[in-house]
This record gives sequence, structure tokens and C-alpha cells, in this order.
Amino acid sequence: MRENKKRLLVVVGPTAVGKTALAIRLAQHFKTEVLSADSRQFYREMSVGTAKPTREELQQVPHHFVDSHTVAEEYSAGDFERDALKLLDSLFLEHDHVVLVGGSGLFVRALCEGLDNFPKPPMAVRDKLNALLHENGLEVLQQRLQNVDPAYYATADIQNPQRVVRALEVFEATGKPFSSFRQQETVERPFEICTIGLNMERSELYERINRRVDNMMDNGLLEEVKSLLPYRGKPALLTVGYAEIFDHLNGQCSLEDAVDRIKQNSRRYAKRQITWFKKYGNTRWFLPNAWDEILAYIGR
Repeated sequence: MRENKKRLLVVVGPTAVGKTALAIRLAQHFKTEVLSADSRQFYREMSVGTAKPTREELQQVPHHFVDSHTVAEEYSAGDFERDALKLLDSLFLEHDHVVLVGGSGLFVRALCEGLDNFPKPPMAVRDKLNALLHENGLEVLQQRLQNVDPAYYATADIQNPQRVVRALEVFEATGKPFSSFRQQETVERPFEICTIGLNMERSELYERINRRVDNMMDNGLLEEVKSLLPYRGKPALLTVGYAEIFDHLNGQCSLEDAVDRIKQNSRRYAKRQITWFKKYGNTRWFLPNAWDEILAYIGR
């Protein structure tokens, strides 16, 4: 890496692997601040099910984009790209390094590489698709996406309702497939990017995920989801940890079954995260406790 250039230290990896702990340690080491690129930790009302940093962790170093918005408003990857770049302009005046942490690949990519210029469909189109999702389930929308945009269907995370709805709303509004707007062009940023991936043995990771879900339930996930019933159609709530509890509240499954499904879907999500980040950029992979090796890779 070139000398005297600002660097964004990007910490990525699957859920429950230990990204928050490393991000805080890096921020303390470099006397800097942390930006969250977790697409659900923005929302103040969603804490238990998103495994936000604890109050104690938030006090250790300054964090940005945690509890920054209300779930009543939607916050897109494009919004995050704009706001995070503006914030980095300010932070890099005082710091040589800033830490970005998150498991949301689209939001990481938005800040590091830029997004393609997609049209913004009318909100009525999204509302209609979300209603179809709620009434008929994800499989119906997946089939629709496969029919109208097989190219995107073949590469997308079709288990993610937000991605499926987003692709379909672009098609519904423009008559053109979502894939036709994807240019795959990387935007040059005025800072260097050092991407650190965390991973561990699959069995150990899955055990951590299961334990985390149990802790969420002990810490009030059921009550949190009940409080979010008025917003259940929002994209952020059509995700793991929330969708399953909503199904339970609708009488579609027992609470025990809902918890088992959260664990299963969280494990599947972790697998998809690993696959995505292994394809992404120049990520160097480490065990979560490999502090000396990580520091040597960063270069200081």
C-alpha cells in the first residue's frame, strides 16, 4: 500500500464470527472510529434481533450508522453510500484509518466500489410486491423473477426477500430486467481499502450462531418483534430473526419451531455471506483471534 494515503479497514465475514470485537480493537489500536455496514443495525427499533454492539461496546469507540434511523423510513444502499462517503471526508481529516464493519455485502460494496445507477420505482410498486410476499410467500416471487430475469436469478441471493423484491420492482416499473442496469463498474475511491475477512471452522461457527439465537430469545426477541407488528411489511423486517417470529405470531408455527427456523436460516445466511465475500474484492481471511497476523497484514 502507498504511504501517506488514508485507509479504510473493512472487516467482513459471516454472522456471529466476531466482527464487532475485531472492529473495536482495530479502532482502539488506530485511535479512530467505526462505521457499521449492517443493513439492519441502522434502525433504532431493531436491537435484539440484529445483534447490535452492546452499550458497553458502543462506549469503547465512536460508532456511526448504529441507531441512526427509524424503521418507519427505508434506508437504501445508495443512501448509505452517499452519507458514508460524506462522513469519511470528515473523519479522514483527523484519522489515517477508519474501520468499516458489516455482514451486508451490498452495503459494503456500495461504499467501497459504488453502485450501478438503478431507477427508483414508485413506492406503490414496492408495496404491492411486499403484499404479495406477505400473502403468498417468497417462492411465488422467486418464480416470477426467474421468468422475467433469468440472468439475475442465476446469480442473486434469491433467499433474500429484499433482493427479490428489489429486482422485481425495477422490472415492474421499467419493463426491463434488473440485470440490464448492472454495469459492474468499480468507482475509484480517494482512499485505500484493506479488506479483512473473518472465518472459522463451520461446526464452531454454527454452534456460535445457535447460541446467539438462544441469547436473543433470552434477551427479549419475542417482545421486540411484537413491538414491530405495525411495521412488519418493511423490507428490514422481512429478514432472519423477524420473519420467523411474525409467522409464529400469525399462528403458522409454534415458538419452538420459529426459533429452530431462525437458527437454520441464520446458518444458511452465514454460508451465503462467506460465499459472497470470498468472491468480493481482495479479501484476506483470518481466524477471529489472529490479531498479530491481521495487524501485520494491515502494515502497522
